[in-house]
Amino acid sequence: MAIKVTMPRLSDTMTEGTVATWLKKVGDKISEGDILAEIETDKATMEFESFNEGTLLHIGIQAGETAPVDSLLAIIGNEGEDISALLAGGDAPAASPEASGSKADAAPAAEAKSEETKTEAPAAKAATELPKGVVVVTMPRLSDTMTEGTVATWLKKEGDAVAEGDILAEIETDKATMEFESFNAGTLLYIGIQEGNTAPVDSLLAIIGPAGTDISGIADNYTAGGTATASAPAAEEKAAPAAEKATETVADTSSNGGRILASPLAKKIASDKGIQLTQVKGSGENGRIVKSDIENFTPAAQGQPAANTTAAAPKAETAAPAAPKVFVPAGEVFTEEIKNSQMRKIIAKRLAESLFTAPHYNLVIEVSMDDAMAARATINTVPDTKVSFNDMVIKACALALKKHPKINSQWKEDAIIINHHVNIGVAVAVEDGLVVPVLKFTDAMSLSQIGASVRDLAGRAKNKKLGPQEMEGSTFTVSNLGMFGITEFNSIINQPNSAILSVGAIVEKPVVKNGQIVVGNTMMLSLACDHRTIDGATGAQFLQTLKQYIESPVTMLA
Repeated sequence: MAIKVTMPRLSDTMTEGTVATWLKKVGDKISEGDILAEIETDKATMEFESFNEGTLLHIGIQAGETAPVDSLLAIIGNEGEDISALLAGGDAPAASPEASGSKADAAPAAEAKSEETKTEAPAAKAATELPKGVVVVTMPRLSDTMTEGTVATWLKKEGDAVAEGDILAEIETDKATMEFESFNAGTLLYIGIQEGNTAPVDSLLAIIGPAGTDISGIADNYTAGGTATASAPAAEEKAAPAAEKATETVADTSSNGGRILASPLAKKIASDKGIQLTQVKGSGENGRIVKSDIENFTPAAQGQPAANTTAAAPKAETAAPAAPKVFVPAGEVFTEEIKNSQMRKIIAKRLAESLFTAPHYNLVIEVSMDDAMAARATINTVPDTKVSFNDMVIKACALALKKHPKINSQWKEDAIIINHHVNIGVAVAVEDGLVVPVLKFTDAMSLSQIGASVRDLAGRAKNKKLGPQEMEGSTFTVSNLGMFGITEFNSIINQPNSAILSVGAIVEKPVVKNGQIVVGNTMMLSLACDHRTIDGATGAQFLQTLKQYIESPVTMLA
């Protein structure tokens, strides 16, 4: 019996999906677990496997097309089975001819529909035909919240030869500036978005094809966001040889020009982890490398450096020269206009939304740091260990959040979500603004692990090397300006979190201990809370617990 396969929901925020590539074609035999297609969600391109077996009788969403979740993606059933009832919107195949004769009636209708489609197809194809080998490259969605991107730097220029895997450009998203590599080989025939310009996702970024190809009219006919007139044929052309690609064998890794079959998701994870695909053995069809192969990969004793370490080399060459110092005569009015970066626009938008939608209030507490300073000095005597005061605050926050889970929450119109896992975001200042890398499951990390992770994330954040997935999923945020000498400040909540902790500088001053005035070291902590989810008493209790952990670091080891 034929079964409908619908567009799956592959992420918690996914409302529609794009079929990047079909790995099966109509008429192919399908086994349970076979990869049907690669589907681009709002977060990543993921492999979609079949949970049924049979024959692929119908493809409802062609490669390159976008459709809402639960749309008809495909139909799988027995070879030769009548699926006209399913195509017409029914829930079951048509009854047998002996029962009602519906199959006989349905057949002409299906043929008529097929003929109608055939007559429309040539016209559509004529309007969208691309020269052979030409591929339209669009502005990619490089983060889950990205709606538009800015081309920071082109590393290739028109006329340059492009190999698969070459870095085409650096694209500034709402979270970071990221390298964008080519998935096609050829010549860069056209650049659609110049350096410094911003355009929506799916806008025409570039055209790649054989050298000397006439591409006049392609850019003018391309429409972003809809059924792209220029990209549709490329998608069809890509879908057609999908079965052939599935039968390719992995080339000898000793040869420089060998093609390695790997899913986009596997390539992305491998790039993030610094794994060379040539070292990985694929478990997919015909040796194709899939996500699980990368996740289970154990590097050899003599690992090779990450493939993309050399790709970043051109950055130094493309860096803009330092601007000359401008002389301003006394008394002359002088202004300078700096174009807002994509990151700055998103920071402005989100912080305004947070401040004006969440009723903020702030609770402040002073913490003695004498014991913490002594404990840190002792911990850092251990070889290869470096723990900061900020690391100690993060660890104390993680433990306090487990005791006060209401602080670790988020507001929704119909419910309050209590997160029982602790993912702490650490605010990091970068050249263009602010990013918040996330320490996943912080409560399970030791002080030294927290210290090493924060240094790694902060360093890569400043070098614009953080992946989008490393800045997602925080449940609480810590912002520290103590290193700048700021003793006390109030932060704006990083939604969807319900709270953010502001950490000030350690100050040496007179304090009263046991009725005596002595010199002590103190630090101010300010907790900004969303009053929709956190009442004042709840926030105060959290700060009391946090104070106990910081003032007695040994309790964090219990």
